[in-house]
Amino acid sequence: MAATGRPTMAEIAREANVAISTVSKVLNGHTDVSAATRSRVERLLTERGYRRPRAVRRAGRGSDLIDLVINDLESVWGLEILSGVEEVLEAAGHALVVSTVHNRQSLTRRWVDSALARGSQGAILVLSELTGRQQADLDRRGLPIVVVDGVSQPPPEVASIGATNFAGGYAAAEHLISLGHRRIAAIGGPERLQCTRARIAGYRAALESAGQPADRQLVRYGNFMHEGGLRGAEALLSLPEPPTAIFAGSDQQATGVYEAVRRAGLTIPGDISVVGFDDLNFAEWTAPPMTTVRQPLHEMGVAAARTLLRIVNGERLESTRMELATHLVVRGSTAPPGR
Repeated sequence: MAATGRPTMAEIAREANVAISTVSKVLNGHTDVSAATRSRVERLLTERGYRRPRAVRRAGRGSDLIDLVINDLESVWGLEILSGVEEVLEAAGHALVVSTVHNRQSLTRRWVDSALARGSQGAILVLSELTGRQQADLDRRGLPIVVVDGVSQPPPEVASIGATNFAGGYAAAEHLISLGHRRIAAIGGPERLQCTRARIAGYRAALESAGQPADRQLVRYGNFMHEGGLRGAEALLSLPEPPTAIFAGSDQQATGVYEAVRRAGLTIPGDISVVGFDDLNFAEWTAPPMTTVRQPLHEMGVAAARTLLRIVNGERLESTRMELATHLVVRGSTAPPGR
């Protein structure tokens, strides 16, 4: 439950067994929701006392609406950011419209037109790609934006929120080096993503500082999901000289590494040490509990919403770039090699 005691959109979606975007559509009067689904969501909204958005005033910027555009809401990662955004907007009396772009990672003209038509005051873009043309179009049409964990570094005039990904990758590798590992592999997300490149760069920097130049064979890329970790780890474990430790680019990816190790008849951390990234709520409940780099996802959502509201209110930002600190959380998935 939210700090106010009222349910969040994510909790309503989970109880109704629908996507968060479906709850958003019901709240905002969209017609592309089946009658049965709409009825179920409406009933839960009423029963749980969800605070509904005030009526949208379509003339000018008179509405209370803020848009959030995210690549994927299937993962806990996205829900953590969403919870932070909701917390701030709820307290400020704003309603939230959630849109997913799935794997396109870029805004469409149709979305921009829709946001402006419903009188949105601004938008938070999560893990999205913002082209120069799109930025110019948004500026011209007066829609303020804040980018969270963008695909690439946004222009300096665009407000953005991120985490210290380089430092997180460095801390993960440094921890494994301190335990005595010398064959340390890394599995990243999509190579084009800024956060992937920063985490792998931090990992490489830690190895080089310890006099262990990174072996290209030990670096793999995939996606941040379970499947990406499974495929990457299977390839690494099949090498003539496999690694004794693997740094995964996300906790979900690390669960795929756990499965690859199990299939290979090996154990964690007896044969392979594993470090994840994010510190999602399931990390401490894996077997063994996962050593991971905590990324302050909820706090990133909070910072993004607060920053956007400052822009909407005409306040001047001291800096357009904010990076929140990551830190290593040591649990049971790491140990000296060959323990």
